[in-house]
Order: sequence, then structure tokens, then C-alpha cells
Amino acid sequence: MSKQSKKNSIRIIGGDWRGRRLPVLDLSGLRPSTDRVRETLFNWLMHEIHSSNCLDLFAGSGALGFESLSRGAKFVQLVELNRDATETLRKNMALFKVNASTTRAELDNQDAIRFLGRPASTSFDIVFLDPPFQSDMIESAAELLETNCWLKGDATIYIECDSRKSLQGLPANWLQRKQGRVGQSAFYLFQRHAK
Repeated sequence: MSKQSKKNSIRIIGGDWRGRRLPVLDLSGLRPSTDRVRETLFNWLMHEIHSSNCLDLFAGSGALGFESLSRGAKFVQLVELNRDATETLRKNMALFKVNASTTRAELDNQDAIRFLGRPASTSFDIVFLDPPFQSDMIESAAELLETNCWLKGDATIYIECDSRKSLQGLPANWLQRKQGRVGQSAFYLFQRHAK
């Protein structure tokens, strides 16, 4: 593989599809989680990911969603607003044979906050919140996840954001389990406690 194609792709780092590459578009705000961050995250989730239902908001490249499926997640809901990124996600779903007909993954091309603004059709074990760094949507998404019943009682929530960002507005029943930092990225794992 050429340097150019490696630069514009990410590698799945574990599970059934280990070593496979996903293309990454050069889009403003699209910043896939690095291999190092994903390796740490999925080490944290190693006992929870198998047979889980996951919600990948702000899916972008789909790195977190596809990594989850590779490691045995039962189902992943991908939500992405950008049409070009959505089309790439759709192609990757076909490549890995995880479209809606296999009941392993679904893709919604819409704003994540609008998606969460409706009553939940299902609840999730694991939620990935990794919006563009310049956005200010983490607290809004967190509130809607709670108020519209998107989370199972003991759900796990992953947040990745700019390391300078404060996470003061999160629900009181989200207890921080883990945290890490790589460069300008800070990442956290929270455990929800049912109210």
C-alpha cells in the first residue's frame, strides 16, 4: 500500500477484521481517533464490547463503530451528518457485509442532536461521543441521551474531546471510570448509574 493510501486510511486494530483499512476522507472537522487512543479504549471495553449494542454518534470515519463490530459487538448504530462521510460509511458497511439486512449495523445520515431529540427506539449498552473538536455538542447530546431513554441502566459512555474542554455539564449519574490524554485529545470513559 502506498504512503498516500495509508495516510488517508485507518487500520482496524483488533478482532475479526484486524489489519483491514478504512478510507478516511479529507473533510473539515473529521479527526479519527488514533490507533493509540482506540487501543486504550478497547482495552478498557474488552469485557463489555462482546454482544453489546453500540451507538456511534458523530461517526465520521466509522473507526469506533467498525472496531466495535470487529471485536464482537452485536449491533452498531452509526449517525453522521456529512453526506460524503455517510457515503463512505455506506460503502464500508457493504464491504464488511454489516448493513441493515444483516441486523449488525444501521446508518443514519442526520444531525446527531436531531437524532437524539426523538424518543429512543432502542437503548444502548455503549455510546461513543466524539464530535468535531470545534463543536460544543457534548453536553446537549448527554442530556438527550438521558431524557429520551437512549441508555441502558448501566450504559458505558466514551467521550473524546479537546483536552482544554471542560466537561462540567454532564449528567450527575455518569461516573468517570477512566481517562487518558494523547496530544490535544482527552478521552474519558463514564459509567451510567440508573436514577
